[in-house]
Amino acid sequence: MGKVICVGLGPGDPELMSVRADRLVRQATHVAYFRKKGRVGQARKIVERILARDVREYPMEYPMTTEIHFSDPEYNRALADFYDAWALRLIEIAATCDVIVLCEGDPFFYGSFMHLHWRLKGRAEVEVVPGITGMSGCWTATGQPITWGDDALAVLMATLPEKELEARARGSDALVVMKIGRNLPKLRRALAAAGRLDAAWLVERGTMAGQTVQRLADASDNTPYFAIVVVHGQGRRP
Repeated sequence: MGKVICVGLGPGDPELMSVRADRLVRQATHVAYFRKKGRVGQARKIVERILARDVREYPMEYPMTTEIHFSDPEYNRALADFYDAWALRLIEIAATCDVIVLCEGDPFFYGSFMHLHWRLKGRAEVEVVPGITGMSGCWTATGQPITWGDDALAVLMATLPEKELEARARGSDALVVMKIGRNLPKLRRALAAAGRLDAAWLVERGTMAGQTVQRLADASDNTPYFAIVVVHGQGRRP
């Protein structure tokens, strides 16, 4: 019997993978990873130079990304079918050997693997290797600590309603906002209303080639998928 081993690859720079993650990927004979149709996939890019030549690959292609809004019942149905099918496939592979599932960042921090994890419980042996989160790579890129002393940190999704974004921005000392994309204008308005826009930083492609760090107030509304907004806490310090 093999195992399903999900390996967190970190924020994007291959040198930020853990020693254990690096070893598991180099030794892998079967590797699965998420990607959009027609794309290589970010997780696959991270391990490009360390995969064995004869490794067997299983691209798990999402049935959709932004074609249907996530509030549409069809969106959940299609994704549920997708995860159900791949859980079965991974169980089949793990019946005879280990299969490594690649995941950028940390698998248990907003990672797609969590949807497979609970489907695999009791049906296959599962192991998860944690990784450095994307947000950690991004706030480090700003050259400033994200929290001090007793600061409260809120991690928000830019997909939230504008008023909720504004309220949470008012109620937290430090902020990390993910899933930005086309939601950037809404996020900008919410932060401005909360009086936090001038303190906000936009980090694009954190730790990866082409990384940029700029004040959100100076940025355009066009931003890539791998972008995070951070607002640093200014709390207690000696």
